[in-house]
Amino acid sequence: MTDTARARKLADRIKVVVAETLERRIKDPRLGFVTITDSRVTGDLREATVFYTVYGDEEERAATAQALESAKGILRTEVGRQTGVRFTPTLTFVADAIPENARHIEDLLAKAQAHDAGVRSEAVGKTHAGGSDPYRKPDEDDDTEQDD
Repeated sequence: MTDTARARKLADRIKVVVAETLERRIKDPRLGFVTITDSRVTGDLREATVFYTVYGDEEERAATAQALESAKGILRTEVGRQTGVRFTPTLTFVADAIPENARHIEDLLAKAQAHDAGVRSEAVGKTHAGGSDPYRKPDEDDDTEQDD
């Protein structure tokens, strides 16, 4: 097993442990509807970045970030206990940008769809500039060639 495979395996385990611990042990009222989306561990297994999303407004996101920071010690202790690694990685919590990116992509797709509908409605009743079939046929090519 390579180091990257070990780091990936540890990251997956950290994701599960943090999610379960937040659900079962952490009773902070500031903790909103938080979802642990991913975690990544450095190659030396010393630092782990845990990505999360929060359902709610900006105020609830800020409160959840504070709750995660205050619960970091308990979460790290639980990660160390359940993973059994020699050195428990330090945890860093990062708000995941996936929901914002998805919303941006949906907006772009809606704009493209509206533009396509506009082009389609504008094309109704129009004819092609080169006739219905603008492509040359093989017989036409023979007529236009000149014999030397």
